[in-house]
Amino acid sequence: MYCALNRTYVTPELAEVLEDTAETMAQRYPGTITQVLDAGFPFLDGFPLLPHLSHDDGEKVDLAFYYDIDGQYAPGRARSPIGYFAFEQGATQCGDTWPSLRWDMDVLQPLWPDRALNQDRMRAILQITTADPRIGKVFIEPHLARSLGVSHPKIRF
Repeated sequence: MYCALNRTYVTPELAEVLEDTAETMAQRYPGTITQVLDAGFPFLDGFPLLPHLSHDDGEKVDLAFYYDIDGQYAPGRARSPIGYFAFEQGATQCGDTWPSLRWDMDVLQPLWPDRALNQDRMRAILQITTADPRIGKVFIEPHLARSLGVSHPKIRF
């Protein structure tokens, strides 16, 4: 679906980083599928990919989380059919102010299957991406980084 919507364009340099990362994950954990969700449009540089205003230059990408079903890794299976709108709940630094630009979509959460994050794969992808000198920042909710036991100056919120 993301390919058909032209939301997966990245620079050649980022494509290489993504291929290397997926290959490293598959070597560490055979059968692992690393999925790109949103990256960028193939339009003029500076054209944002809504709702990601920063996805305007082919140098940013969203990756799907790794999940388990019944205690077993589920390749390519996110909690929602499109990889978005199913959130890993936890304490945020945003507070409960309204209006907010956070899209927690609490009303949708009961619609998604209850799947556990694959802790080992999630920890590994964070370690791999933060160790890669070609990557400047890794955005993830602080509560997730803490629960996975990963900290690094590149990890941001």
